[in-house]
Amino acid sequence: MDSKDEFVRMMHSKLDQWNNKIDALASKIDQTGDQVSTEYHQQIKVLHNKHDEVHKKLKDLEQSSEGAWEDMKVGVEIAWEDMNIGIDAAWDVIGEAINSAKSRFK
Repeated sequence: MDSKDEFVRMMHSKLDQWNNKIDALASKIDQTGDQVSTEYHQQIKVLHNKHDEVHKKLKDLEQSSEGAWEDMKVGVEIAWEDMNIGIDAAWDVIGEAINSAKSRFK
């Protein structure tokens, strides 16, 4: 990334994409019925918290000076990777639960 502004724009775009994925997960959970829904909504809350953490770090970075942003960028990237891992893991687990729930009704 060449500039702070470019990095911030890119991260906001990625956050929007991940927010859409979190919403898609929540929607899939809601379609599976109460048992799966109740069990996995807690994971969705965790993902929203991770999203909020990245968003806060990104806002802090936006308000930082040009000289300090490179140091803060590392914190944003670490929080982003943590959120990525959480969303990927949740997608896998929830996907398996949904498939299992569907197979019980066939």
